Amino acid sequence: MIYSLIRFLIRLLVPVVIRLEVIGMEHLPKNGAYIAAANHLGVLDPVLVYYLLDRRDIILIIAEKHSKYALLRWVVRKLDAIYIDRFNADMAVMRQVLKRLRKGGVLVIAPEGTRSRSGTLLEGRQGASFLAAKAGVPVVPVGGTGTEDRVFLANLKRLRRTSATVRVGVPFCLPALPKEDREAHLQADTIEIMCRIAALLPAEYRGVYAGHPRLQELLKQEEQGNL
Repeated sequence: MIYSLIRFLIRLLVPVVIRLEVIGMEHLPKNGAYIAAANHLGVLDPVLVYYLLDRRDIILIIAEKHSKYALLRWVVRKLDAIYIDRFNADMAVMRQVLKRLRKGGVLVIAPEGTRSRSGTLLEGRQGASFLAAKAGVPVVPVGGTGTEDRVFLANLKRLRRTSATVRVGVPFCLPALPKEDREAHLQADTIEIMCRIAALLPAEYRGVYAGHPRLQELLKQEEQGNL
């Protein structure tokens, strides 16, 4: 009941503060497990997850530093989100996420591991590629613009709505992890995820992946209608 109330409040309040354009929602699987891998710009991003996804089995990972706020701790508990230590390999969390994915849940994750203060893509970490390969579920790339904290807070002070865009890409699957050279494969898979996110973003948001050869391949495929 509390979960439904929080979702109701989010859906009530989001249109008041955000003018949201969503492109490609048809690419999201209607059911079953998958991983939505997105860039992370600001505090609004996790809120939009519950605004856009009509699922009860969302898996959201929250940085442990936020657990010091009592209200946020309560909300996180009611939404069944998971706290993680961003600075150490938290295998207990990984096992918990894998268990929920294998039960059909939807993981929403920012491979960068933190908000980008500059608004551009940071180097991706290997957690998302590891989970996708181990769980054997599709990855759905998502690129968002306009939710930067500095933009949102400035508009909020002026009682203006923030214009934001969410673009959803075509799902893809990663190969199973081999027994040898796992590190190299995880790095390659992480680059694949990040470049697919970058392909959904305007050029000025692509950050460290702006000149990557794989991104150029994906952009060319998109121009030719093959992506």
